Amino acid sequence: MRIRSLGVIDDAVVELSPGFTAVTGETGAGKTMVVTSLGLLLGGRADPALVRIGSPSAVVEGRISVAPGDAVAKRAEEAGAELDEGALIISRTISAEGRSRAHLGGRSVPVGMLAELADDLVAVHGQTDQQGLLKPARQRGALDRYAGGAVARPLAGYSEAYRRLRAVSAELEELTTRARERAQEADLLRFGLAEIEAVEPRAGEDVELAAEAERLGHAEALASAAALAHGALAGNPEDPEVLDATTLVAGAGRALEAVRSHDPALAALADRIGEISILLADVAGELAGYADNLDADPRRLAAVEERRAALTSLTRKYGVDIDAVLAWAEEGAARLTELDGDDDRIGELTAERDALRAELSVLAQALTDARTEAAARFADAVTAELASLAMPHARVSFAIRQTEDPEGVEVGGRTVAYGPHGADEVELLLAPHPGAPPRPIAKGASGGELSRVMLAVEVVFAGTDPVPTYLFDEVDAGVGGKAAVEIGRRLAKLAKSAQVVVVTHLPQVAAFADRQLLVEKTNDGSVTRSGVTVLEGEDRVRELSRMLAGQEDSETARAHAEELLATARADA
Repeated sequence: MRIRSLGVIDDAVVELSPGFTAVTGETGAGKTMVVTSLGLLLGGRADPALVRIGSPSAVVEGRISVAPGDAVAKRAEEAGAELDEGALIISRTISAEGRSRAHLGGRSVPVGMLAELADDLVAVHGQTDQQGLLKPARQRGALDRYAGGAVARPLAGYSEAYRRLRAVSAELEELTTRARERAQEADLLRFGLAEIEAVEPRAGEDVELAAEAERLGHAEALASAAALAHGALAGNPEDPEVLDATTLVAGAGRALEAVRSHDPALAALADRIGEISILLADVAGELAGYADNLDADPRRLAAVEERRAALTSLTRKYGVDIDAVLAWAEEGAARLTELDGDDDRIGELTAERDALRAELSVLAQALTDARTEAAARFADAVTAELASLAMPHARVSFAIRQTEDPEGVEVGGRTVAYGPHGADEVELLLAPHPGAPPRPIAKGASGGELSRVMLAVEVVFAGTDPVPTYLFDEVDAGVGGKAAVEIGRRLAKLAKSAQVVVVTHLPQVAAFADRQLLVEKTNDGSVTRSGVTVLEGEDRVRELSRMLAGQEDSETARAHAEELLATARADA
């Protein structure tokens, strides 16, 4: 990580070991800012008060190794991020005015995206970061991961059956609670379909009848116009002296016919006049036929208007035209078939619901049995770890219980409430000393004890928990001597399967680290700067001596520091 202008840190680079990294330094030197920086990279709340006085903004950048194709890499790539040689670059900027920006793999993303990735990247344990672990849901998830396949197999079947039961129950509820509305809908559909069926409309019939009504309504005018046009073209037998168009065109044709052989252009005109003569004869004939066939029967007009009125009553209710009415009828018939089948569907869904509830009862019982067996092993293992962490009389146990619910499923001969993860309510309990009743760890442990309980839990989890990095802050609160050595030993054990970062005041813990970082600040009279240094060799002995006795050059402290390092190396 690179940290700039955050709290007392002006500009520092923190290089964490792949194994166990201990962060040490005087109180107030800025160790907490290292924890805060990691929290910001994981989507933590941005507080403008963290910005260094005089700086416009604070910036934290981190390079996190990810395996291509794993869950974190896939979600990051879906957000548009790019991997940099197997690493994901995360950046968080906080302005002094309170604005916050996040970047993931070179792409600007919502801060919530960092928080979404955090659960798969780092598990944080500290005085202010335990709340998530105190939730029963998280404790149930921890127990399920510890149990492995014994819980995973029935849980997979349970989850699928639960999902299907929710869908079936929702559909059944909709069918039964809306029975009256659906019956009313069916009645309206039957009425409409019966009304349409009684009229028996044809597609496009309304358009055809409109045209016929227009024609019948103007029959006399149409017949008179057709007769006048016919007389103009073919002549009037009652007044033979009036020249008609056919006679005139025929005369023009005869005039040209006699001389057409003398000029091809005139011959072409004569041919066109011939075509006109034929066309005039055809039009005249059709006009005569039109007038003869024109039906001016007022009874037919009345019948057409009556039919149009019947069609109009349909288009007012069911569509803009008869084609739309017919489409409504087709859709209405399909919907009515669906509604009429509700009773059968209700019976089918009821039977499926009962079968699914029976299946869930069996699977929920299997989950309870598997969790109960795993809880005993898990609690014994954590209790054994606590004995070495200055809590020799503490005992951890799990409470696995169910809540009565008459609408639930049967588990262990009782009808109990159930949810997406089974019927069990899982809670981690702690009895800190003999005679004390087991209480939820949130109430039964102090802050330092809680951190040690979580350390014991993580050690037991080592190798089974998918989170690759653990951060412990104040895990050694209120501990010293041999217990502190055991805490260091346990952290080193956890670091064999994951990356572990610990902020500590105890040399017994720091001695077990693969890498020790010293956070120290100097004062030049105007600006306080903190540096983060990797301690090796003599420098590490000096820092451990300071942590032991407050005296870097004390021979006794140096001898003790070297002994601690030797003990840690012997355990490695």
